[in-house]
Amino acid sequence: MGHAMIELKAVTRTYTHGTKEIKALHDITLSVKAGEFLSVMGPSGSGKSTLLNLIGGLDQPSSGKIFIDNRPLHGISDDELTLIRRRKVGFIFQFFNLLPILTAVENVSLPLLLEGTSFAQIRPKAVALLEKMGLGERVEHRPEQLSGGEMQRVAIARALVTSPVVLLADEPTGNLDSQTGAEIMALFDRLHQQGNTIVLVTHEHDIAEYANRIIHFKDGKVAGDERKKN
Repeated sequence: MGHAMIELKAVTRTYTHGTKEIKALHDITLSVKAGEFLSVMGPSGSGKSTLLNLIGGLDQPSSGKIFIDNRPLHGISDDELTLIRRRKVGFIFQFFNLLPILTAVENVSLPLLLEGTSFAQIRPKAVALLEKMGLGERVEHRPEQLSGGEMQRVAIARALVTSPVVLLADEPTGNLDSQTGAEIMALFDRLHQQGNTIVLVTHEHDIAEYANRIIHFKDGKVAGDERKKN
C-alpha cells in the first residue's frame, strides 16, 4: 500500500435542527492508504453515512480538512467538488439507484454520458465491465428484469466506469439475501485484490470482516480502529 488516498484532519460536521445543533462528527482525524479496504461500523446515528458523504464530496465539513488523492475537498466551489466527485469517486448504494427506463449498459454509461462523452464511445467499456461482473447476457436488460444481486453488479460496474481512485459503498448488501450478499462481497474482495481503495459502511460483522481494516464509530467519534493481519 502506498500514499494516503483519503485524509481527514480534525473534521467536524454539525447540523442545525431548528434551534438545536447536532454534532454528527466530532474532530475526526483519519487516513486511508491507497489500496486499503476499510469497513466502517457503528449503530444508526453514529456518523457512518455522514463520514461517507464527506469523503465522497456530497457534503462539506463544518470545520477541518479533507483530501482525496492529495486534492482538497474542503473550501472549494460546488463545481470543483462535482468534478472531483465524478472523476475520483465511485458510489455504490444499498438500493442500487439505477434508472428504471435505462438498460444495464445505459445505466453503467451514465456517469460518462453526463460528462459529454458519446454512448458509442462508452459502450465497449460499459459492456466489458458488465462482462467482468458476470452480466454479459444482461447488458440490454432493464432493472425490472434483473435480480437484486444483478442490479447491485450493474451499480458496481457504473461506479467503476469513470476509473475512480476510491470506491465508497453504503450498506451494499443491506437489501440482499445472505447468499447474494456473500457473492457481492466476493466481488469487492476481488476489486480490492486488483488494487482498488474501498470504504464500506455496514452494520453487519460478517460483511465488515472482508476488509483489512475496521473502524468503529460511536456518537460521531472513532471508538476503535482494528487492522487485520494479511
